[in-house]
Amino acid sequence: MMPIRDELLLARTRRQFFRDCGLGVGSLALASLTQPQLFGKAPAATRDDPTAPKKPHFAAKAEHIIYLHMAGAPSTLDLFDPKPKLQEMNGKVCPDEYVRGQQFAFLRGKPILLGSPHKFAPRGKCGQVISDVLPHLHTVADEICVVRSMYTDQFNHAPAQLFVHTGSPRLGRPGMGAWLSYGLGTLNQNLPGFVVLISGTAAPDGGASLWGSAFLPTIHQGVPLRSQGDPVLFLSDPKGMDRDDRRRSLDTLKELNEMHLEAVGDPETLTRIRQYELAYRMQTSVPGVMDIGKESRRTLESYGARPGERRFANNCLLARRLVESGVRFVQLYHWGWDSHGDNRGNDLRYGFVDRCRETDQPIAALLKDLKQRGLLEKTLVVWGGEFGRTPMNELRGGPGSKWIGRDHHQHAFALWMAGGGVKAGYSHGTTDDLGYHVAEKPVHVHDLQATILHLFGLDHERLTYRSQGRDFRLTDVHGTVVKDVVA
Repeated sequence: MMPIRDELLLARTRRQFFRDCGLGVGSLALASLTQPQLFGKAPAATRDDPTAPKKPHFAAKAEHIIYLHMAGAPSTLDLFDPKPKLQEMNGKVCPDEYVRGQQFAFLRGKPILLGSPHKFAPRGKCGQVISDVLPHLHTVADEICVVRSMYTDQFNHAPAQLFVHTGSPRLGRPGMGAWLSYGLGTLNQNLPGFVVLISGTAAPDGGASLWGSAFLPTIHQGVPLRSQGDPVLFLSDPKGMDRDDRRRSLDTLKELNEMHLEAVGDPETLTRIRQYELAYRMQTSVPGVMDIGKESRRTLESYGARPGERRFANNCLLARRLVESGVRFVQLYHWGWDSHGDNRGNDLRYGFVDRCRETDQPIAALLKDLKQRGLLEKTLVVWGGEFGRTPMNELRGGPGSKWIGRDHHQHAFALWMAGGGVKAGYSHGTTDDLGYHVAEKPVHVHDLQATILHLFGLDHERLTYRSQGRDFRLTDVHGTVVKDVVA
């Protein structure tokens, strides 16, 4: 995807050349002949707008994505994957063949199986089986595609979140939104192409690396916006500076940066120019988009939104407004799903149900709102966590504990998607009788990433960026498009 001349510049800017050169003036003369762009005007390719809309590899089904990440990893055994056998064996020791040689985050000894405390029933015309703790989602069951056969390589929060959103459990890889911005550009030059909204009791464990750009140009990184207070910190003009003063200062900075670009040819200088200009435009564009008080009372009530508060419901409504305004990737994180069962706040009967109440109504309202406005067809909505939860009770408080919860589990979990070219009312894959392993149609995290890119018209094997002497991609060297879920 990257022009070869940009690759050369990234590999050897003038500053890097002088820093690394140890062969004297003769080498400088040779380089001036073979790579004159290192010593003079930057090539036109580096002056192109890196955020300008780009053509996909093939016809896309989706233009936008709203990714609802439930940080902490909700127990999908208690939401989408009922197990009669697990109910039958509730309170019994887990069979040894399941745990022999297995690693767990916290479970020790001979763990006890735990049936779900919640009831399940088929919902909608499609018969999608959903727990009773998500009554609002029941009303949109025919819109969602539930994948019950997800699995991952990680079972701790930070590396697992990084794995889902960057394709690697280690720091230093671009987020999925950064890849989409790089591959397709933005649809609104006055707003970031990748926006992040955070709610819940804490930020996600993976931190800002989840929406970072890593080795991609930094113009593609996610921009966190806030539903309470100033939407973007330090975006407003300081006291005593009006818009004309700000414009003059930016024009001067732009001239200086362009001089630097002419002299050095570093593509990151162009990114710096674009970021200053975007920030200036955002001063007028962001406040209007972020003002949910402009919505009707009926809309606010349907989401359960309250202007001025830091709430997941507000963020869902903001997600619709941002997509409507042309933002390509809107990432929501809502922390609080780490249901280990060592107190009321993370017990499957109490804190877990509280998280469901916080998210269920606004998510259903979001899907209905997108559909009513004709946006769902081209907006992919994804709901999920970073891994699953064990079929066993963790019993953190020891034998006889009054709290119930589940440990981290990498081998099987569920997520759902809606809109954006996926099959509505469809169920994909199954797990075994205890919900421990995937039984049919396994979907690895890299397969999910490949499928999301495919829905945007991008071949995950062709969307690459050269860094440190090799081509990188979101799916690394893995991933297969799950064509069964594509409409």
